[in-house]
Amino acid sequence: MPLPALIIIDMQQGMADPAAGERNNPHAEENIATLLHAWRSTGAPIVHVRHISRTPGSPFWPGQPGVEFQQRFLPAPRAHVVEKNVPDSFIATGLEPWLHVRGIDRLVITGVSTNNSVESTARTAGNLGFITQVVSDATFAFARHDYAGNPRSADEVHWMALANLEGEYAHVVDTTTVLAQLHAAEDDGTGSSPYIA
Repeated sequence: MPLPALIIIDMQQGMADPAAGERNNPHAEENIATLLHAWRSTGAPIVHVRHISRTPGSPFWPGQPGVEFQQRFLPAPRAHVVEKNVPDSFIATGLEPWLHVRGIDRLVITGVSTNNSVESTARTAGNLGFITQVVSDATFAFARHDYAGNPRSADEVHWMALANLEGEYAHVVDTTTVLAQLHAAEDDGTGSSPYIA
């Protein structure tokens, strides 16, 4: 059975721009890079997702510097790259058949932002039947106002998004747990243990 796919969502230069606003999890990039190195070391499948905006003037509009991958997250030759136009990485991208053809039924999701592209992708993954994990310290969010106009910190936005996912669409884990699972599955030789269902 294949090892789980690492999904790295929207780690583009535009996300590192201070103009994006107050954010949480300042060590998220380091954790994502650690997971990426571990996946590359084991030869497990990796999917790099980037957002291509349909809105002129967006930092993610084609040709803008913000649309490019951050240097440490540049895809390796064997990595699969998905380009999306909406938050959900499954919509009109071919990601689902790419995973099915390879027999991949387990996903580990990282990236940005927790309440937007990460959450929407994880919801669809869960609904499609993938065994999905979202890595809490390898994702991050930005501060925003709620629908009633109350300011919410980046931490509040992040943790509520994860609460929306936990148990219903995905399991929320941390980097240390995922690394231990990956190495145990590799040592097992089948890639099937001990990922939670």
